[in-house]
Amino acid sequence: MKKSAKIITKRFKPSFFFRNAHFQSIMASSRLRLRMKNLMAKNSREIIITTSTGTRLLSFFSHHPAARGLIILLHGWEGSSSSAYLLATGDYFYNLGFSVCRLNLRDHGDSHHLNEGLFHGALLQETFEAVDYLSRLSADKPVYLIGFSIGGNFALRIAMMHYRIPIANLKHVFAISPPLDPYKTTLAIDNGYSFYRKYFLKKWKRSLMKKQRLFPGKYHFNEMLKSKTCIELTEKIMPYFPELTTYRDYFNLYTLTKESFQNLNIPVDIFISEDDPVIPYEDYQRLQENEFLKISRHKFGGHCGFIDLFPVRCWYNQKIAEIIT
Repeated sequence: MKKSAKIITKRFKPSFFFRNAHFQSIMASSRLRLRMKNLMAKNSREIIITTSTGTRLLSFFSHHPAARGLIILLHGWEGSSSSAYLLATGDYFYNLGFSVCRLNLRDHGDSHHLNEGLFHGALLQETFEAVDYLSRLSADKPVYLIGFSIGGNFALRIAMMHYRIPIANLKHVFAISPPLDPYKTTLAIDNGYSFYRKYFLKKWKRSLMKKQRLFPGKYHFNEMLKSKTCIELTEKIMPYFPELTTYRDYFNLYTLTKESFQNLNIPVDIFISEDDPVIPYEDYQRLQENEFLKISRHKFGGHCGFIDLFPVRCWYNQKIAEIIT
């Protein structure tokens, strides 16, 4: 018999000892939140999706024999299909009776070898086509897209693009802690608690080094890898994107404003916390809801956290399940 979701509170109210924003943000990616047996991961198979431009994106599809629908998951910047939050969310919905697909953005996970070109945050078309392809695997069952951090930004832009080019069976889009203004988010990473700057820089540099080893004739990152901030490294890597004049032009390509959401035609839910250490909450104070856009605002939750312990539970998983079931 299929499990059903419990009715939960409208606001995330963690236990007093677990309200710290940094604790929440670190726990989001912690393996401590994973169960010993992950049925979703155990029943996954690799799918490499080739888009219309020849880009290849790596994904992992977990078919549920009695699927109620398909959940497509998009990870955050320098995360992957193996990130703890994707494994935990995927397993949660797999056990509720959904098929699950974890989609890697370009140059994330073990996929650097699949494309010569570099990843950047404005590569919407290839991601849109991959989601469209995966939705066609749902056998006419409903499809739900859940994105985290920059994956949430991608998910929001896919929902906007869906207005012009419908995706088969896509019924609802959810975004967990998505940046609206990536320039401000990058500044927040650089100027906030140093842990986040060191964490993202380390992972980004490691990714670039891997790309350089795979394509030594094309990429020469050694000098720019001395950069001390994310903004500095972003500025120095711009010559590899000749179509972009400056890093501000780049950030503007995936900056979202209240006007961006005017033409939505499917439900979109955003979950954001006031204490997010890398997403400026002020951007959300200017964003207004409409017929299709709902914003779930919380005092606590950190960045992609929303986790309570004893017992371990993830608020947004339960809330999304409540909405779609």
